[in-house]
Amino acid sequence: MARNRRLILSSPSEVWGLLSEGHRYGEWVTGTQEVLSADPHWPAVGARLKVRVGAGSLTLDDTVVVRICEPERRLELEAKADPFGAARIAMNLTPWGENTLLTLDWHPLRGPGTRMHGLPVDYVMAVRNGMMLTKLARIAVREHADAGPLGERAEA
Repeated sequence: MARNRRLILSSPSEVWGLLSEGHRYGEWVTGTQEVLSADPHWPAVGARLKVRVGAGSLTLDDTVVVRICEPERRLELEAKADPFGAARIAMNLTPWGENTLLTLDWHPLRGPGTRMHGLPVDYVMAVRNGMMLTKLARIAVREHADAGPLGERAEA
């Protein structure tokens, strides 16, 4: 299992706002080229995203399914990328003063990743997931700064 933690200088409700917008998944998830579709009830349990992942012309379509949803506290996803199998991604949001401590755990569930699981794979996934959390934190902080005094987004 790869585990990452990141202090995000935004409230849990602001971070949750980003996690709960399925069409924005590609903005912060490393390796996602495009969100092909997002169920309108994302992130309710059972909701799905269809995404295209990869680098350059080497792509595959992936399905992400919500397995657990506790608004502003916990979101657990299952990412399926055949023929490579599936992985569990668990995100926990912990209030830290006015900010959020986001913990992300990644663990292979099925496929070749379960056989290759161990220090080298976990290290690569920890680096990738660290990049994801950095992107998510930057977006959350930028949007927090753009919010007006009552938490409303400033007009452009």
